[in-house]
Amino acid sequence: MEKNQIIEIKIEDMLEDGRAFGRSEGCAVFVSCGVPGDTVRARVTKAKKSSAEAVLEEVIEPSPDRISAKCPFAGRCGGCALQELSYDAQKRLKTTQVKAKLTRLGGLDDPKVNDIIGADTLEYYRNKAVFAVGPHGEVGFVKNKSHFVIDIEDCMLQTDAAVVCADALRAFLRKTRVSCITQLTVKTAFGTGEVMAVVESDKKEIPQVETLVEMFDDAVYSLSADSDDSMAFSLESVAVIHKGKCRIIAGKPTITEEVITDDGRTLNYEISPQSFYQVNPEQMVRLYDKAAEYAALEGGETVLDLYCGAGTIGLWLLEGLRQKDITAFEKTKVIGIESVKPAVLDANRNSVINGVVNTRYICGKAEEELPGMMGLAKLYKWNEVNERVEREPEIRIDKVDVAVLDPPRAGCEEALLEAVVKAEPARIVYVSCDPGTLARDIKYLTANGYEFIEATPVDQFPWTTHCEVTTLLKRL
Repeated sequence: MEKNQIIEIKIEDMLEDGRAFGRSEGCAVFVSCGVPGDTVRARVTKAKKSSAEAVLEEVIEPSPDRISAKCPFAGRCGGCALQELSYDAQKRLKTTQVKAKLTRLGGLDDPKVNDIIGADTLEYYRNKAVFAVGPHGEVGFVKNKSHFVIDIEDCMLQTDAAVVCADALRAFLRKTRVSCITQLTVKTAFGTGEVMAVVESDKKEIPQVETLVEMFDDAVYSLSADSDDSMAFSLESVAVIHKGKCRIIAGKPTITEEVITDDGRTLNYEISPQSFYQVNPEQMVRLYDKAAEYAALEGGETVLDLYCGAGTIGLWLLEGLRQKDITAFEKTKVIGIESVKPAVLDANRNSVINGVVNTRYICGKAEEELPGMMGLAKLYKWNEVNERVEREPEIRIDKVDVAVLDPPRAGCEEALLEAVVKAEPARIVYVSCDPGTLARDIKYLTANGYEFIEATPVDQFPWTTHCEVTTLLKRL
């Protein structure tokens, strides 16, 4: 196979980066786009001994699962790689990919992977939008495999509030020629309609920032004034982040999300600019319900909530137990560990808001704090003269019954997994947004005293290649 050679190929699969995969002349060929079942004509752009890269030239025979993309930016912004794949096929693809990762990377033999829990709402489902800002005032998303920002005037995944805030920022940049803003994050609380705009800047002070706040406010207000929908948006907070430090420049330090569960329970969560919260609230309910099923709390357990963020999972588990048995709820405690201080403050506030007193949230790295809490290692701090000195743990525990892991995409540090194994919880509930790092971590856990029971994917991100997975492991 040679560069610029035109080949005809049957697409067999899709990868997580959106590329299609097939074989030709005994080589694995990765095509820039296409869906499983397509027969395509492609041009080779890079040829190696046993593999090649190619770009799609023509779809000769479309797959039965191929559909027309709804988004005018499909194929340009790099976000929705599955725009041309039917939703049923998307679900099958993601379930298959999770099982393949657990088998190939996790070393599991025919792991039990349940069918993915699909979404009912396929558009405008994200409560968090992160817009990149280009050098010429573009506000949108970064084109795949580039640093080029595509101006996005609308997005079928984001809320109207997020889109009009992006429009307002774009107009502000073109009007004022301000060049220090690098990113805009818009958070929308679906249950209350509260909106937060977070601007990242490479300068501490943004010129004419008061004008920007007014433009955000006018844009969000116009949605409610012009709409008959029941959802009334209101801009409640504007923040600026510079060199990792956040300050509120208008409104409140948090917005409040109200979540009503399938069985009628109501929970409230306060969300700050830098705290983590699941981006699909509808699917979050299903994800956390599955986590609660796997945790199987009966009362009296000590639950570790690691990478706890704003405390959402731990509080969800406790609330479910409270509805079944108030005595069992009162005997159970959740200990959360999180390295992001604003998120820990949110978690403590969320416990108070929801009337829960049997939680404790600690700020620090879980791989350091957990061994210290169990007396397996010493903890240290820096004193006033910058000396490293030993310190006492904030809390001591002598047993762990259930450990909940919800790490970022990079997965868990091996030191954390080692600490969890030493804590000897009877059950581990691992919630992952990356099946690859999940499989890697499960391989460590199954080699160190734990048995993989099953996994359930949850489609948090329709039209993209990503999915969330909840996994249950039990101690041998």
